[in-house]
Amino acid sequence: MDSWLDDGDALDTGTDDLLAGVADGVATIVFNRPDRRNALSDEMLAALARVLERLETADDVGALVITGSGPAFCAGGDVKGFSARGGEGGTSAQVDPAGVAAQRELQRATVGRLHAFARPVIAALPGAAAGAGLGFALAADLRIGSPRTVITTAFARVGLSGDYGTAWLLRQLVGPARAAELMFLSDRVDADTCLRLGLLNWLVPEAELRPRTAALASRLARGPRLALRSMKHNLLLAGQAGLGEAMDVEVALHKECGVTDDHRVAVAAFVEKREARFGGGA
Repeated sequence: MDSWLDDGDALDTGTDDLLAGVADGVATIVFNRPDRRNALSDEMLAALARVLERLETADDVGALVITGSGPAFCAGGDVKGFSARGGEGGTSAQVDPAGVAAQRELQRATVGRLHAFARPVIAALPGAAAGAGLGFALAADLRIGSPRTVITTAFARVGLSGDYGTAWLLRQLVGPARAAELMFLSDRVDADTCLRLGLLNWLVPEAELRPRTAALASRLARGPRLALRSMKHNLLLAGQAGLGEAMDVEVALHKECGVTDDHRVAVAAFVEKREARFGGGA
């Protein structure tokens, strides 16, 4: 078992390419092909879709961590696999409509579901996040990295335009001009630059990546779950709706939180100048 997880907390993913587990309110998903820098495989993606579907309705999950085993986060598409079959689309010069439909569905079930996951999501980047792997990192709410962290869109270097939401997610985070630069040039971006651009929230020493990620995830999992879930809904809606619509939804969720035990506990703790201990519901 990868050291991001304990054996007793493991979930059956159906493949060694993806590890997952839940402990103390924190779900952890680990891309697990370290010999291929955690490049995506069909088995990995199918397992990820199943695991995310299971976790998004799990009452014992308050936060989610996604990471990679070994020295990389995820290298994206398996370029060696592309080469072996004559290219991403095989040897044919024609696009397979069934393949397009299948990948659209798979992307919604993986990156789409991760982005919309109803609890806070942290991506811990021990090393490179490239191509579609970068898409998965960008789909998280928060990102933490070490000096070994590096990102690259990579698509232009292999003659592809990009998938798994990478261009859309990148534009949301860094704006249109910087996203165009990163997509068109496919340059490698080091950890310090990622922090400056807002692609990382925190940059910590390599030895501290796992404990700092665990501490952050634990803090979120112990938080007021309905309030955090509602905050995430508001943040996602902010990218899609105008201010008026966003405020209408915001106030309904705010009032819903205002009748919870978590709210009452937090108010009492605030008045008494102590830390609140939330119940972990919702």
